[in-house]
Amino acid sequence: MHSILEAIRAAVRLIASGDATLGEIVLLSLSVSLSAVAFATLLGLPLGAAIAVGRFPGRRAVIVLLNALMGLPPVVVGLVVYLLLSRAGPLGELGLLFTPGAMVIAQTILILPIIAALCRQSVEDAWREYEEQLRSLGAEGVGAALTVLWDIRFSLLTAVLAGLGRAAAEVGAVMIVGGNIDGVTRVMTTTIALETSKGDLPLALGLGIVLIAIVLALNAAAYLVKEAAQRRYG
Repeated sequence: MHSILEAIRAAVRLIASGDATLGEIVLLSLSVSLSAVAFATLLGLPLGAAIAVGRFPGRRAVIVLLNALMGLPPVVVGLVVYLLLSRAGPLGELGLLFTPGAMVIAQTILILPIIAALCRQSVEDAWREYEEQLRSLGAEGVGAALTVLWDIRFSLLTAVLAGLGRAAAEVGAVMIVGGNIDGVTRVMTTTIALETSKGDLPLALGLGIVLIAIVLALNAAAYLVKEAAQRRYG
């Protein structure tokens, strides 16, 4: 018990002193995760809205598949991306393997189905309410989907945050495609796993505290934005 308390105190001292190693890892983690969320959001929101509004053969199968992909095993995604980016793979010439770019690709693939599926559900619920009004105004297809997306934009923060939470907590995929190289591809989750196995609990605990604080801060900010929007727009 005493050693655990000492490790926690050492972790707090690391954070308070602005440790350079800890700061570098945190910044890289944020850069990779936020980039992946940005790409997944740009792709996932229009995709989810199109599936929600569209009526086409096989739509139910597409929805089932999209929901199933929310549970993609990270190590499988990491393996597929590794094979694509390896020297023998079709994208090997890009030289992205064991770089932050490869980690962004893996995280984007993981969180894209989450954002798209949650967006589809939100848009579909809103579409039931606004469908007749939008059709009477002549809005159909892409135009109708974009209109609904804009109307529920603050509600979609939940979908984006769910994707961010998955990205920030990811270990398996980024370990495979990034290699956990010190100073290059070492992010918070992979460092926590590594340092715990080495017995360096202060750094692992420090990063864990920072990771939880970031997630809490982002969720609190999203909640405040949503509450402010509801008060303003009713």
